[in-house]
Amino acid sequence: MDRNGQMGLIGENFESGLLGRMREDEYESRSGSENFDGGSGDELDAGDDQPRSKKKKYHRHTPQQIQELETFFKECPHPDEKQRSDLSKKLGLEIKQVKFWFQNRRTQMKTQMERHENMILKQENDKLRAENSLMKDAMANPICSSCGGPAIPGQISMEEHQIRIENARLKEELSRVCTLSNKFLGRPLSPLAPISMQTQNPGLDFGMGRNGVGCPSNFNMSLPMGFDMGDGVMGTPPPYPGSRTPMGMMGNDAQQERSMLYELAFAAMDELIKMSQPDSSLWIKASDGTTEVLNHEEYARIGSPFNDPKPTGFVTEASRETGQLFISSAALVGTMLDADRWAEMFPCMIARAQTLDVISNGMDGSRNGSIQVMQAEIQLPSPLVPVRQYTFLRYCKQHAEGVWVVVDVSIDINANSANGNPFMSCKRLPSGCILQDMNGFCNVTWVDHSQYDESVVHQNFRPLVNSGTAFGAHRWLATLQRQCELLAIVMSSLPTEDATGMSPAGKGSMLKLAQKMSDYFLSGICPSSACKWDLLHIGNMGSGDMKIMSRKHMDGPGECIVLSASSSVWMPVSRQRVFDFLIETRMRGEWDALSNGGTMLEMVHIAKGQALGNSVSILRANNADGNGNEAMLYLQDSWTDSSGSMIVYSPVSVQSLKAVMGGGDSSFVALLPCGFSILPDGHSNGNNIMGDSSDGSGNFGADTDNSGCLLTVGVQMLLKDLPTGKLTKETLDTVDSLVGGTIQKVKDALGVA
Repeated sequence: MDRNGQMGLIGENFESGLLGRMREDEYESRSGSENFDGGSGDELDAGDDQPRSKKKKYHRHTPQQIQELETFFKECPHPDEKQRSDLSKKLGLEIKQVKFWFQNRRTQMKTQMERHENMILKQENDKLRAENSLMKDAMANPICSSCGGPAIPGQISMEEHQIRIENARLKEELSRVCTLSNKFLGRPLSPLAPISMQTQNPGLDFGMGRNGVGCPSNFNMSLPMGFDMGDGVMGTPPPYPGSRTPMGMMGNDAQQERSMLYELAFAAMDELIKMSQPDSSLWIKASDGTTEVLNHEEYARIGSPFNDPKPTGFVTEASRETGQLFISSAALVGTMLDADRWAEMFPCMIARAQTLDVISNGMDGSRNGSIQVMQAEIQLPSPLVPVRQYTFLRYCKQHAEGVWVVVDVSIDINANSANGNPFMSCKRLPSGCILQDMNGFCNVTWVDHSQYDESVVHQNFRPLVNSGTAFGAHRWLATLQRQCELLAIVMSSLPTEDATGMSPAGKGSMLKLAQKMSDYFLSGICPSSACKWDLLHIGNMGSGDMKIMSRKHMDGPGECIVLSASSSVWMPVSRQRVFDFLIETRMRGEWDALSNGGTMLEMVHIAKGQALGNSVSILRANNADGNGNEAMLYLQDSWTDSSGSMIVYSPVSVQSLKAVMGGGDSSFVALLPCGFSILPDGHSNGNNIMGDSSDGSGNFGADTDNSGCLLTVGVQMLLKDLPTGKLTKETLDTVDSLVGGTIQKVKDALGVA
């Protein structure tokens, strides 16, 4: 990027400073003593007798001067002598400084426009070359659309063959003419698209369609997958889960389908950038005054190619969030293109992710231009909200140094639950993030735009889901910030604060074991394809809506069955208050049967973040069993951020914990996790966790607001005599008593009726 560039951005090729320019570039501008031609006002007025080695004199304008000059430039980029004189008096500058500032500013605009047009031409040239190559391959090896075998000569007429050859020749000729125009005329000739430029808004300015080119309005948002994309790029994979296998998608049709996937990715990228612009009329403040939600009337007016009629029963959720991360944009892009690392970066949110195919690996061995077909299962920790499964295109593009854009868009809508699919029917419209490196941080603008079947969501959770808090931009960014904070702590060279003197390897093994425990807990609440459970019961019981599932015991010998039971209830108290109560070891005896009615002692504490409660702990019951037996230890994983909170714990043998703390393998440790998730109720903005007790004194009987929360309780137990797929009345009563009793104890302790 030109160091003097401060222009508004256009098209797909934007400068890195326009999502949040560095302070020096934003508030400082070089005066006429640093014009583009290398000669300053001072030097032009100086005599030839002055020494050439004299050091240049620099002038820096104040932010107020720059703002006034920019405002005037928008109205009149070519001021006359009187206007320059008035500006110099008003701003306290010399007339020649004002003159050279406007000269430099006009030169910047011209340079930016030429650079932008050159990039557009290059991209159009690349696209034409790719289409030409596909067409040549198709003509060289014609395939019968009926049988899939080689076409006989009579199936392609000589006239059609000549037309295709002429089309390829004309496209190549167009590319050569545009290149010569750029070389000899000094500016590119682009007959493919009108180029418009705005300098009034220093934010992003992108028209719909790829690079400002109008994109087709008839995109098939349910593109069939599982076909050969040609050239061996995508191969011929088996049909993807939940996708529709096309008939006759071979030969030239496959080439056309591949081109449609590219156009779909380009159009999704343009829409995401348009929706990410600051101060856009597409977004309005929600009732809480902080969350940004989509202005659906304004979105309908922009004529988006993705604004098709929703399926019957579907509703739309859309949200936008901005923040900063302790990670570089390139590192985060690399993580998002690796399905396993992407899932690890969003623990407790992504139940499972996989890359189904790679359409493009990017240009010149980089990630720039990468396009993948991926599938992900997104979960909310409650049995009353089904898991969302998306099959989507992910397109990553680097728009400038340190500026990346990652966009996702669905290419398939999951089948209805009535057809045997346990996942929530949903569709992902252009969603993703814009990442910009800035002073050691990464500025992030996250947009999430989805449609889903609301009928499968419990009434208590509909406000939360519809607000975008459950699956939207706020939760994505809050989870990412929390995980980046954990990675910064893990990679820090500072010694640990716990008294055990645990080695870095032991600390890493403990964190892995804690995450494994949380994953097991979540799989028993909202089952995904990552862990197979058999549904035994779902419906109303004495303690409310209950889901009971079973699976074979994987962590030990024998034919034991693991039973998982969970239930969600609304609590008329704040999320802060509930989390403070559950995390306090002194209050453990009031609700935890494992504590034998007493308190628990925290023996090991591993911090996962700055907020109070973000930690992995080893707990021990304070009261002995009286038989001289060694007390069982409990591993606990807890976290909290502005999107929700969770506490998970499991009994673990002393020998296993010692081995893991010594850096040993944590995969062999048997776990039966129980715990809680605490989510906002979607009705208020009083659900933020501040990292301390409500009144700062540990008094859990008082509340600081009138907001409510959604509490989910989950337990897992090991049964040896439970017939597979059957539940006895005694087992149901035991489960209902355990889950319902825990909920009632929490309510009693918090004074909730």
